[in-house]
Amino acid sequence: MSDAEVSPAATEDEAALATPFVKCLVRLIRANDSHGSWEGKSDAELLGDFIITRQQRRAIPIIGDPDPDVLWRLDKFYTAVGLAIEERTGLMASPMMEMSHEGFGRVLFTAGRLVLLSKTLRDVHRFGFETFWKLAAAGTKLAGDATAAIEAHPEVARA
Repeated sequence: MSDAEVSPAATEDEAALATPFVKCLVRLIRANDSHGSWEGKSDAELLGDFIITRQQRRAIPIIGDPDPDVLWRLDKFYTAVGLAIEERTGLMASPMMEMSHEGFGRVLFTAGRLVLLSKTLRDVHRFGFETFWKLAAAGTKLAGDATAAIEAHPEVARA
């Protein structure tokens, strides 16, 4: 295949991997690599476990307990959202998660006295996105919504 014949899906994945949110997520994951085992991996390989196709999702039982790898990915995703909020606003917004052993819970972001984001989590054992673009869009939307809340109430967020 020549350079001119690059598939649209590959181009879309490259565009998604270049978004600020996905770059933030990759930096976060690479920062957790204390043994250097991910050094030679591309960004797409590092984020590969975040991608779950519809067929893969259907193969996962509706009821199930999340394994530690899924919980780790969930934590990294929402931590990256918090970092993206901080990069945009200069205010620290760390996720606070409460999760049952069955995979149901809530994630909450605050800045000062302002609740930036409150999201119910369910079916965590099936956590993932169909494409890199959907991963990028989800993280960007959450960070954008939180940034809008800060812009609407800056005095409360800085309190």
